[in-house]
Amino acid sequence: MPLPTFARRTFVTLALAAAAFTAPLAAQATVRVGVSDWPGWVAWYVAEQKGFFKKHGADVKLVWFANYTDSIAALSAGQLDANSQTWSDTMAPLAKGVPLKAILVNDNSAGNDAIMVGPRIKSFADLKGKKIALEEFSVSHFLLTVALSRHGLTLKDVQVVNLAAGDAAAAFMAGRVDAAVVWNPWIARIEASGKGKALFTSRDLPGMIPDLLVAHDKALKDPAKRKDFIGMVRAWYDVQAFIRANPAEAAQIMAKVVEMDPKEYAVFLAGTRFFDQADNLKAFGPASEPTSLLAVAPTIVRFLQDNKLMEGKVDPAKGLDASLVRDVAGAK
Repeated sequence: MPLPTFARRTFVTLALAAAAFTAPLAAQATVRVGVSDWPGWVAWYVAEQKGFFKKHGADVKLVWFANYTDSIAALSAGQLDANSQTWSDTMAPLAKGVPLKAILVNDNSAGNDAIMVGPRIKSFADLKGKKIALEEFSVSHFLLTVALSRHGLTLKDVQVVNLAAGDAAAAFMAGRVDAAVVWNPWIARIEASGKGKALFTSRDLPGMIPDLLVAHDKALKDPAKRKDFIGMVRAWYDVQAFIRANPAEAAQIMAKVVEMDPKEYAVFLAGTRFFDQADNLKAFGPASEPTSLLAVAPTIVRFLQDNKLMEGKVDPAKGLDASLVRDVAGAK
C-alpha cells in the first residue's frame, strides 16, 4: 500500500488549471463531482457508503483526484458538474469568466492549519526577523499573511523559507528555522515531539478558510441535476451529523479512502469544523456577517492579487448561489 501523501489545498491559477482539460463533459443524468484529499471533501464518501445520497434521491458519481489542481481544471473546463474546492481557488476562474457557483460550504479549517513556534517565541512580536518555513502559495502562506497583518506585521518583517509542508516541519523540529506554518498531521507530530506549540491556528480565523461544493452553472440550470444537487445538500447535513455522532466510524471510512490509519486520521476531524444547515445559511449571508463568504472574499482576493495568482477583477457575489441551501432550509 502506498504511503499517504497528505495532499493539501494550494492556491492555483486558472492558467494552470485550464491547461489540462479541454473537452466539455457530455450531457448525462448523473452528477459528476470531483473530490480531493481534505476531510470536508473526503466526507462525501460517508454519504456514499452510508446511503445518504440514495436516501435523498441524489444520483451522484464521486470522481477522485489525487492531484487537487487537476480537479479545478476539470470543473473549469466543463469535465465535471461540480467540484470540491476552496473559495480562494474559485476566484481566478470567476475572474476569467468561468460560470461557477458555490452552492454549499462543507467546512472551515478550525485548527488543521497552524503557526508552530518553539518555547522562546511567546508572541508575534518575537517573530520579527525570524526564519519561518512554509509552502509558498499554500493555505499556510495565506494564514501567515493574515495573522501577521492582524498583529501589525507583514511578510517583510520575517524571513520566509519556502519548503514543502513535511520538510518545513522537519526543519523546525531540527532547529533550522524558528517557526513553521504547517497543517495536520504535522501539527500533531510537532506537538507530540515536545519541540513546538501553536502560536496561531485557523481556529483564530473563522470563515477565512472555507471548503466548498462548487458547481458549473450549466449543470445547475439542468432541472434533473439541480434535483441531485438539492439531494446532495440534504445528504451533507446527514454526513456532518453522522461525523459528530460517530467520529470513530467516520474516521474509518474516510481514512480508507486516503490510505491512512484511522487513529491518525482522527486528528483531521478534530481540526475541521463541519458545517450544518445553520452554518451554511450564515455563510451565504450578507457581507455584514463577518464570517460569510462575501465578508472574507476581499482578504482572499487581496492575497491572490498580491502574489500574482489571479488576473483581472472578480465579483465574488457572482460566484455564489444560495438558493439550494435556502430551498432545503425552507422545505423543513
